[in-house]
Amino acid sequence: MNSPQAIVIGCSAGGLNALETLFAGLDRALPQPIAVCCHTGSATVDLMCELLGQHATLRVVEARERASLEGGVIHIAPSGYHLLVEASHRFALSVDERVSFARPSIDVLFDSAAEAYRDGLIGVLLTGANRDGAEGVARIRHCGGVAIVQDPADAAVPVMPQAALELAGADHCLPLAAIAPLLNRLCLT
Repeated sequence: MNSPQAIVIGCSAGGLNALETLFAGLDRALPQPIAVCCHTGSATVDLMCELLGQHATLRVVEARERASLEGGVIHIAPSGYHLLVEASHRFALSVDERVSFARPSIDVLFDSAAEAYRDGLIGVLLTGANRDGAEGVARIRHCGGVAIVQDPADAAVPVMPQAALELAGADHCLPLAAIAPLLNRLCLT
C-alpha cells in the first residue's frame, strides 16, 4: 500500500455507538479525509453529525455534492443518497436504486473510493445486519487498498463484518477498540 490518502467507513445496526468509539480514538492530527456511510433510516443526518461531533476529535460534517474530500474532516453520507467519490476526489450524490436494501450503500461508497484512490485507500467495515459493504471490501483489496473489518465476535450485530470476511477476507480483523489506534499508526507514520 502507498501512503494512505483517504479512509472510508461503513456500518449499519449498532453503528452510531461504534462510530462514537472509533472517532473518539482518532488522533487530532490525522490528515486524511474520512467518508462514512451509516444506515440510519432517518430523513437527515444533522442530528447524527451533531452527536458524533460531541465524541470526535475531528470535525464532522454532512458530505455535499461536488465538495472536495477535506483532509482531517469526517464526511457523513446524507440520508437518501448514495455517496460516491469521483476520480477528482470530489463527492457525487446519486438517487440510483438501493443496493443491499440501502441508500446510501456502503458498497457504492467503497467501490467508488477504491477506484479513485486505488492503493491509497483504507476501508473500515463495522457492525451491521446485512451484507452491504462485503463487495466494497473486496473491491478495496482488489485495488490494493487496506481493508479493516471489525471482529464479528466484538460487533453489536455481526452479520455485516462476517459477510465481508467470508467474501473478501481482511488485512486486519480487530475488535472495535483496536481500530482507531491502528488507523493512527497507518496514517501518521
